[in-house]
Amino acid sequence: MFDGVAEKYDKTNSVLSFGQDKGWRRATRSALGLKRGEKVLDLGAGTGVSTEELARSGAYVVGVDLSLGMLAVGRRDRPHVPLVAGDALALPFPDATFDAVTTSFVIRNVANTPAALRELARVTKPGGRLVICEFSHPVNGAFRTVYLQYLMRSLPAVARKVSSNPEAYVYLAESIRAWPNQNEFAKIIGENSWSQVKYRNLTGGIVALHKAVKPA
Repeated sequence: MFDGVAEKYDKTNSVLSFGQDKGWRRATRSALGLKRGEKVLDLGAGTGVSTEELARSGAYVVGVDLSLGMLAVGRRDRPHVPLVAGDALALPFPDATFDAVTTSFVIRNVANTPAALRELARVTKPGGRLVICEFSHPVNGAFRTVYLQYLMRSLPAVARKVSSNPEAYVYLAESIRAWPNQNEFAKIIGENSWSQVKYRNLTGGIVALHKAVKPA
């Protein structure tokens, strides 16, 4: 599915989010608190646009994605960004490799979320940080109703005009609606190898940033 949307993926995301995606990427970089020279894993990097943003910190950031189509577009458009093919459930790195790990808008698409969280912890150094940027649930009830209507009605219609595979966005809308809310997901993180779990909402809860630490 992601191979099919790769060619216009970044443009489509910007259109569907009304340009908010850039701010979400900056917020993710800020939440990680990266330092120059640190090693960082960007899981589900796609075309590398998030990896490129994280690297502005001066850290060494490697992007990993399962979709060869997304990686091909990324390597063409961002040849300076390190991108590696890999599975979230079997990452191609030794234990305790990274100072920090992150993933944006990907974890809900993994077949086994708890296993992916444990695998991220495996490749993270003790005391290392995790930040997950993912769609969540707007906290205002009226806004949540309008948002869900947009997801299920307007989003697929807009995608038909700008995406290279608009049918995929029907699945994406459904996966967002079915995803656990902020507190539920925080509990899942805390039950799978991470501690000190916190979150904060972005754009009224359309997106949430979950932060955690690997126990020393």
